[in-house]
Amino acid sequence: MRLLGLVLLTAFASSEHLQTAVRPDEGSAVTVSSVLPADQCAVCTVGGVNDTQKSCQSSLSLAPGEEVKLLFNCSQAVEQAFTVTIARTVECTTDRCSPTMLETQPSLLSEFSRTFTWELKAPEKTVVGLEILGHGLMETSKPCLGGFQYSLTHTNGRTLYCRGGSETHLDGLNGAVVSLQVKPKAVVESVLFQASAGPLKGQTMVVTVDSSTTAVVRRDPAAPECDVCSADGSTRECRANEKTLTNVENLSLEFSCLKPQDVFSVEVKKKIECTQSSCTPAAGEIDVFKDFRRSITWDIGVPQRTVLTLDFPGGLKEMFEAETCPDGHQYSVSTIKSDGGTRTTSYCRGGTVSHLDLFGATSVTTQLLKGSEVDSFTVRVAPRGGRMMSVMPDPNTIITISRVSSEPDCSVCLNKGPNQMCKPTQLTLKDPYNTTVEFTCPQPQHVFAVEINREIDCTETSCSGNIVQAESSLFPDFNRTFTWDLKVVSTRAFQLDFPELGMRQIPNKEICPDEHTYSIVTYLRRGPATIGTFCKGGTVTTILARYKGRVSLQVPGNRKLDPVDFKLNVGPETSMVAIVKVNLPRGVSSTDFITANYPSEFPDNQQMQWDFAVPGMHNYTMHFQDHTAPECLAKEVEVEYQKEDKKATKLTLTDSQPKHAQGDFNMVLRNCETNRTLQGLTLNYRVSVMRSGHPVLCAVDLTEHQGVSLQIEKVGSDPFCEMSINSKVEEKLNVAAGAKASLSFLDCPNEDVRLTASKVIAACQDTTTCSATQLTVPKLDSCLPMPLHSFTWHLQIPEDRTVDLTSPTGSLRQSLPGQECDPSASLHVAESDGFSVGEFCFAGMIPKIQVHANLSVTATVSDFSRTKEPFLNVSFSQEIPETIIYRVSPEESSPTLLATPNWPGGMRASSTVSWLVTVPSQYEAHLQFLNVSQPRCRERHTDFTVKLLGDEEELISRREDEAPVDKLTVSRSFYLNMSNCIPERGNFGTMTKIVLQKKSNLMVILLGVAGALLLLLTLLAVVCFLIRKNKKDKQAKESSIYIGKGNIFRPNDGHFSKTRSDNESHVYASIDEAMTYGHLLGDSSYADSMPARFNGAQVDTYNTFTGPTSSGLPEILEPDNEPEMEMFTTFLDPSDSFLPSRPRTPIDRQDSLGFQDRRLLDSQLCTFKSTGDINTIRLSGVNMEPQAPVLSEDSF
Repeated sequence: MRLLGLVLLTAFASSEHLQTAVRPDEGSAVTVSSVLPADQCAVCTVGGVNDTQKSCQSSLSLAPGEEVKLLFNCSQAVEQAFTVTIARTVECTTDRCSPTMLETQPSLLSEFSRTFTWELKAPEKTVVGLEILGHGLMETSKPCLGGFQYSLTHTNGRTLYCRGGSETHLDGLNGAVVSLQVKPKAVVESVLFQASAGPLKGQTMVVTVDSSTTAVVRRDPAAPECDVCSADGSTRECRANEKTLTNVENLSLEFSCLKPQDVFSVEVKKKIECTQSSCTPAAGEIDVFKDFRRSITWDIGVPQRTVLTLDFPGGLKEMFEAETCPDGHQYSVSTIKSDGGTRTTSYCRGGTVSHLDLFGATSVTTQLLKGSEVDSFTVRVAPRGGRMMSVMPDPNTIITISRVSSEPDCSVCLNKGPNQMCKPTQLTLKDPYNTTVEFTCPQPQHVFAVEINREIDCTETSCSGNIVQAESSLFPDFNRTFTWDLKVVSTRAFQLDFPELGMRQIPNKEICPDEHTYSIVTYLRRGPATIGTFCKGGTVTTILARYKGRVSLQVPGNRKLDPVDFKLNVGPETSMVAIVKVNLPRGVSSTDFITANYPSEFPDNQQMQWDFAVPGMHNYTMHFQDHTAPECLAKEVEVEYQKEDKKATKLTLTDSQPKHAQGDFNMVLRNCETNRTLQGLTLNYRVSVMRSGHPVLCAVDLTEHQGVSLQIEKVGSDPFCEMSINSKVEEKLNVAAGAKASLSFLDCPNEDVRLTASKVIAACQDTTTCSATQLTVPKLDSCLPMPLHSFTWHLQIPEDRTVDLTSPTGSLRQSLPGQECDPSASLHVAESDGFSVGEFCFAGMIPKIQVHANLSVTATVSDFSRTKEPFLNVSFSQEIPETIIYRVSPEESSPTLLATPNWPGGMRASSTVSWLVTVPSQYEAHLQFLNVSQPRCRERHTDFTVKLLGDEEELISRREDEAPVDKLTVSRSFYLNMSNCIPERGNFGTMTKIVLQKKSNLMVILLGVAGALLLLLTLLAVVCFLIRKNKKDKQAKESSIYIGKGNIFRPNDGHFSKTRSDNESHVYASIDEAMTYGHLLGDSSYADSMPARFNGAQVDTYNTFTGPTSSGLPEILEPDNEPEMEMFTTFLDPSDSFLPSRPRTPIDRQDSLGFQDRRLLDSQLCTFKSTGDINTIRLSGVNMEPQAPVLSEDSF
């Protein structure tokens, strides 16, 4: 041992260790142990001189009352490696215990996890009581979080407790153990319990059990002994294992154990008796022995033809085999049927079944855990009513109602009242009039099935068309069989044509997945032969059968009828039992077929034919999977294959059948005359089809097309189209930009595959490299078998730039109702996240679209090969405050429709769109706002603004909470703006209609009228002036002429021998222009340069006045009534000159005050520099129209 200790000490030289001295109290047994082996952890006793003697082991028991020095060594933390158990024994008599106080010795080895235990020793039928000192306890099933775990272990098990509860007292019998487990370094009170002893007094309870209830208190076989006693007066009766109670009131039961609910279980049976109108008691309730585990059974008796209804307020959920209820609360409902059998159904609580309708005596059983409450239910009864319905068969239809269950007390009756006729097994209805059918049970669909038969005779009448229809309104919740008995001329066949989905043959007597199972039978001389059983959806398209047969459709109850819409026709003459026509599917497939009557024998001396249509570029292979060959008495069994225009091939069942063949073919199976005492002819075979086509290959190279990528996807319904890229089969092919790929297409029609392409245009790497571009479609590889469906350009720009889209051939038009685009050529513009800007095409009224976002433009053209020109011109401009700006030039000939982006959806939240609309001069725009939808805004408001270009004042401005404007007239070019809010619900969007109309300017009309009136007044003034002038001339025909050196002559002076009308004194020989226009002559020598003939005095001519000017001139007064003349006239008025008077003419346009001849403006002399026509200049503003402003890029 010393050597072992030395070895262990050497091993633990580098491990953790702890040395301490301990002295266990008297009466306590201390054990120190480790779960690790001794070579890893050991506790050693140290003694001898200088502690040189050591004894080490993994577990060590310490003697009570003796001090010992311990050394703990371990390869890990010693506090976690060792546990300490401090065990004491409490010895009790019948009335006291020793020790009374249960101490802990808290300082002993407190560095470790400790367990304090007290084993209780007491005489028989003595109970030891432990008063808990300090903290109260509470019962638990989980570890305690505080590190103090109490437990009480007895023969029935172990109960755990934690601190902090209301439990202050524990009871235990002989052998019980009380324990406390604490973590290392936990502070433990020195005294935990105070013990006392006394005689065992079991639990007593008072119960009442009525006469309809029987309670059996039964001790579990594995539980400790415990008596149950009852005192009835002076008689006391005790039972050790079982006690039965019934019809007792306030009976006192005394158990000889502390917790009888842990020892006993109770089985309760209660009887409920019912008449046809009520039950006693009317509810399933049990309130005895709640603290015990209970099995409760209610036996409910009902009279004949009575319906029992159980109502469960909390609801039930039906259980299936091997299921258990999550809460352990399970109901079992067992009903005794009239035939003596029992039907049992199990339920859990909390389902949707709120009531159960039952027939016959019923038992309800539930199992309850301790402390569980019973979910009561109510019991109702009523006479078992029948079910009545009205039925009217169609003409030539027979309805047969047959019993399919052994339930004896349900019949089907015809009519009602005293003439009612009831049948227990079968009722047949033939007459096509309304009939009352009554069942004597409420759920006859579980007892009876219905067959609806129709006879169709095609021997005398035509049977072509859709005459085979199933009547869906009759007996919808019954199991139904629809049968059609078909008959044609004996040499002909009836033909059944199935729709495109076809039919699929399954083994006879099986059921289709949709529970609509068809069977076809033909009647031969030797009996019926089943051609086959079929389901919806398969390769069989037509079946012909000879002479007479039956088609059946089986549908279960409560299944909605969805029959195949097949057609009936009279077929050709045939010697075959049946002809089955099959369209084999494209791709890889295998289809099974069987002969008539399979797995029974095929009829003797009969033949059956299958016509197979094989898709092009496919191979087929025949596999005879299972067959039996008969013993032929005459002829042989043959399998004949026939192809069009080819010689038939005859084989036996054992020959090699066709493999990897192509083309449509017929297969005929002929039977011989067989020995019927042996196995007859049967055949189950399979037709396998696989593709034989060759793939279309294409090598795509996108390295020469920068940014271009391809996408190819299936759009057709053919599931056998196979596409692959680089030898990998994919449903969708993607060729990335700048990549090369090998594509393969197998059995892919062009119309079933769609090719799209896209290109990424990062036109602006930064704000200095933005350059205009054109959207053109590059030429793709010619090996691609399908045409290009659409091409998408993805435009990426910096945040401070705007994309400008213009058409190279004119303007764009938005596709809207009333101005739809041709679907063969369109452009879809969307933002990068897919939010639609709109659908556009060419030849419109939108010259430019500006979008402040990354865009995608998708062109869809019927034939891209014919498109050579670019689709759009793309340029880039400075950032705009709006999201989108449309520049619109409406057409005068037709209305213009404008719509918000994403129409008819709503605008993007917090987005703004503007339309800059140019209105031609002489026109005005009539706006009509159609289909305006306003949202309910969560933040901000929608805004709807119209403003003339160049003006700050708004014509209209509306929010979503203001009254809308339907119409508006704008006199010139304007600005239409719409802004969206952040909607709470709803969308913001509108469509605007613009119609241009000629202006009707009232001001122009008024000015024209005023001008006309002014002209009229001027003419009147001139006429009046001429008339007055003529009168003056008549009154004064003589003139006075002033001569400076002579006398003043008066009128009629005889100095002039001629009158003015007779002489020529008024004729000018010349006029000195120097005096007339002298202020314009800058050269004084001008007069000297005149011709000589103008020098000297002339007779009867005008001479320049050279007389004295110092003397005063005579004052000549103008007449008062003379009209006031203009301030400036170019020449004298003719009436004031020496010219003779001449007739006045009306004032022409050039004579009006509003005009001036351009020829007089060519010089300051107001002379004519040309001899052309009069060229007037308009001097007034009358009839002048306002001109539209010239729009430029800068004006916006």
